[in-house]
Amino acid sequence: MIIKKALIMAAGRGMRMMPFTNEAPKAMAPYAGSTLIADGIDKISKVIPNLYITVGYKGAMLASHVIEHNVSGVFNTEGQDNAWWIYNTLMSSVDEPIYVLTCDNVIELDFESLEKDYVEAGSPACMVVPVKPIEGLEGDYIFHENQRITRLTREEKSEMYCSGIQILNPKKINELTNPVDNFYYVWQQLMEQGQLYCSNVYPKKWYAVDNLKQLKEINELNKG
Repeated sequence: MIIKKALIMAAGRGMRMMPFTNEAPKAMAPYAGSTLIADGIDKISKVIPNLYITVGYKGAMLASHVIEHNVSGVFNTEGQDNAWWIYNTLMSSVDEPIYVLTCDNVIELDFESLEKDYVEAGSPACMVVPVKPIEGLEGDYIFHENQRITRLTREEKSEMYCSGIQILNPKKINELTNPVDNFYYVWQQLMEQGQLYCSNVYPKKWYAVDNLKQLKEINELNKG
């Protein structure tokens, strides 16, 4: 395995999971006898040795929680949007591919197949991992030509949309783009340069937890 690093974005406020998030960050929502983020950390760390977390809302609480699970580092991105860390933390100088995930996805990934697909695509600045559209979940629909993404839109449907999972090279992105705070604008710049790809490999399992109803559903599925 050439990919040795991963980062989980966990800084969001989680407004749609109130009232739980009045007391704790979304990433610490209960799941499988643990929390959403701890479950993710424990699964990913079996394959990827260096794992980093972005924290924001109730950051001290979340940082303490993830440090107990032996993460390699924590970045405070409070008040910033989801792509800020690429340009403004120590990750900006990392010249190797890293996995980027979100704390509210319950996933099972074939890391070996994803890595192979990334390398075969020419190791682009960014490769997003798509999922099949699921009714009721919002996402950017992907249009591509031989994996090279030509358009992202919520106005027109396609057979795949962005899952929030990516493989990207932070240093390449810093060299190719102007600093922006949101991934949508990172992707737009990379598309213009033919450096935004989508994987042929889909997650084995993928479930987005965006509200308390979905949290209840995924916990019930886990019990089953």
